[in-house]
Amino acid sequence: MRRIVGIIGTGHVGADTAFSLVTQGLCDEIVLIDDNEAKARSQGLELRDMASLVTSRVHIRVNDYSALRQAHVIVMAIGPKTLLRSDRMEELLETSATVRQVVPRIMDSGFDGVIINITNPCDVITMIIQQVSGLPKARVLGTGTSLDTARMKRVVGEFFDVDPKSVSGYVMGEHGESQFVAWSTVRIGERPITEWETTKNLDLAALKDQVRGGGGDILLGKGWTSFGIGTASARLVDSVLCDARTVFPVSAWDEPQGVYIGQPAVIGAAGIVRALPVPLTALEQQAYAASASVIGHAFASL
Repeated sequence: MRRIVGIIGTGHVGADTAFSLVTQGLCDEIVLIDDNEAKARSQGLELRDMASLVTSRVHIRVNDYSALRQAHVIVMAIGPKTLLRSDRMEELLETSATVRQVVPRIMDSGFDGVIINITNPCDVITMIIQQVSGLPKARVLGTGTSLDTARMKRVVGEFFDVDPKSVSGYVMGEHGESQFVAWSTVRIGERPITEWETTKNLDLAALKDQVRGGGGDILLGKGWTSFGIGTASARLVDSVLCDARTVFPVSAWDEPQGVYIGQPAVIGAAGIVRALPVPLTALEQQAYAASASVIGHAFASL
């Protein structure tokens, strides 16, 4: 069976997601769609230029909505016209309007797979995609706090001088200002970081600020972020295509809170196989509820 992935939006993030998929050979065909057809065709051409340089062969189609009928996964990577925003919620009016136009065209193709949303504000847009598409909540998810969690692992790894792949734990809540690091879940190996020997002063508040400010630092320097989120998205796509049932911190539906929100979940062929509740401290539970409220109010404002 051919593994087909659609990517809606071929800006920096959509293009780097496609690049990750091609270089890792994670699918057989990619359908690139963008309202700027010249850009989509240029991205497709450059990806095809790589064909002799990578180990796998990935076929590229451009701006063919009908091809989405056979897609197993669609990545929504629509970006705003203005990238430098102080708050992701400022993007909401623009991106929500575009998503409401695009999703019906996706569903009209006969698509019946899993949608992974990157478009910001991620949690709110994921809610809109599910509502407009009519797909089951489990088959719509957002990248959520996957990138934020990767940043946390980088920050903690650099502080303790260990490989970030040896750091576990989660950033949870909104992919935005109200996110929080669930420090009670963070480990190096099996040891909580508060028990890890270090001659430095462990200031969790300062580390949290580095995690939350990481994206802004990149934006100010280069104007956009794409490597991290493109790689995170490719891993999610792979987990769906292979039914890997890997745990990721994604924007998944939380029934009690009534919102999509960043939390650990098992990802497989059907999308969200199940959410994976983790024990949180009382303060972390309050932060989670407060973040859910931010998302809910933003959705209700539309």
